[in-house]
Amino acid sequence: MTAWLWVLGACLISFLIKLAGYLAPDSLVDSPMMRRASASITVGLLTSLVVTNAFASGQRLELDARVAALVAAIIALKLKAPYIVVVLVGALVAGLARMAGMP
Repeated sequence: MTAWLWVLGACLISFLIKLAGYLAPDSLVDSPMMRRASASITVGLLTSLVVTNAFASGQRLELDARVAALVAAIIALKLKAPYIVVVLVGALVAGLARMAGMP
């Protein structure tokens, strides 16, 4: 198969999934079970994205300045800092860790 067929297939599947969401009855979408499931999936996907970006480099596990930045951001979140402060703390710690010689 060519790359264009894969792209068109992915577009079709995405469209059909979105269409199924519009065609689903309100009683199914608004049920408490569906709300819990969608909240759990969102948290799981975000967690996996953060962990993958913090600890992986290609196919390898890497412990570098990103880990220090993540720990600092978690501490800032626990202290109830505003989002922009959390981002700035993470960036500052990553920069300081790299200056200190951490890869």
